[in-house]
Amino acid sequence: MATPIYIIEEKKLRRNLQLIADVARRADVEIILAFKAFALWKTFPIFREYINCTTASSLGEARLAYEEFGAKAHTYSPAYTDDEFDEIVNCSSHLTFNSLTQYERFHRRAGKCSLGLRVNPEYSEVETMLYNPCAPGTRFGVNREQLPEQLPSDIEGFHCHCHCESGADVLERTLVHIEEKFAKWFPQLKWLNLGGGHLMTRKDYDIPHLIHLLKGLHERYPWLKIILEPGSAFAWQTGPLVSHVVDIVEDHGIKTAILDVSFTCHMPDCLEMPYFPEVRGALHIDPSEQSQRTMEHTYRLGGNSCLSGDFMSAWQFNHALQVGEEVIFEDMIHYTTVKTCMFNGITHPSIGMLHEDGSLEILRRFGYEDYKNRMD
Repeated sequence: MATPIYIIEEKKLRRNLQLIADVARRADVEIILAFKAFALWKTFPIFREYINCTTASSLGEARLAYEEFGAKAHTYSPAYTDDEFDEIVNCSSHLTFNSLTQYERFHRRAGKCSLGLRVNPEYSEVETMLYNPCAPGTRFGVNREQLPEQLPSDIEGFHCHCHCESGADVLERTLVHIEEKFAKWFPQLKWLNLGGGHLMTRKDYDIPHLIHLLKGLHERYPWLKIILEPGSAFAWQTGPLVSHVVDIVEDHGIKTAILDVSFTCHMPDCLEMPYFPEVRGALHIDPSEQSQRTMEHTYRLGGNSCLSGDFMSAWQFNHALQVGEEVIFEDMIHYTTVKTCMFNGITHPSIGMLHEDGSLEILRRFGYEDYKNRMD
């Protein structure tokens, strides 16, 4: 197989989509795809078999929803701009404002969009501050003290996002804070968007409890349409990034297998979060263990960019790695394919789909012109 390449597996994607569609039906909610985690638009015909809408956070994403998914987006942006707003309106069915000042500035130009406000419950269990939208000083959303007793007449919904790959138990605890702070405004609303981060396709996710919680919301507020917009859940464990070893170097007893992919370019969340991806056929070793230098067949995995920190450690294999053999990073579709870059001009992985019949379709190859045109 020519590498590097991301491979999305149709069978696994359909498995996730079926589960999500089943939750939406049983809980009587709408679950929509967040492009910030997954935007491989050539897969949208498959998605349309299971869901009807998507969520966007920019003009580019809103256009992708309208032009490629075939439905107007539920759009939220931390800050709309004058030169993009009207086009965003044309591509959106719902518009959520991040602040009351943004609302005042733009709501008269919002056409027939259903308007909402992002609210901040000031509670989140996300431990990594880079991903915590409710951290002190956050730029996201309006808190309770900033809301007027009577909402503007054209505000129809609240949007609240404070999860990241979370379980149903986290939603249960979060709902306590949301309702405590904002339920008094619910009679003035038509919809409540609970944002993303609901990782319902993870094996240990308590789906019956999620459905119980959502049905409970319906019972308490039967007039509210409940919306969830996960991203990771749709593409969770749907495919790997396949790479090759191109060299093996050693310094002070530490061996590094240099690959034809880059963490900073092609797997940025590994360094940002950080987290250690699963590598097929290898065991991750705690990098704090000095014994990794003496453990047999243990390697750092190094990217092929010029960034000194473009590596992670360490993994133990059951054999000595050889130049030319594959190293496969599992679960590299969500929040990866959308965040890659062409730093250093290094070769960007192709994107392929492994169909249910076993055939591999190349959806996209990248070359020099893609790098050059980004600088044009």
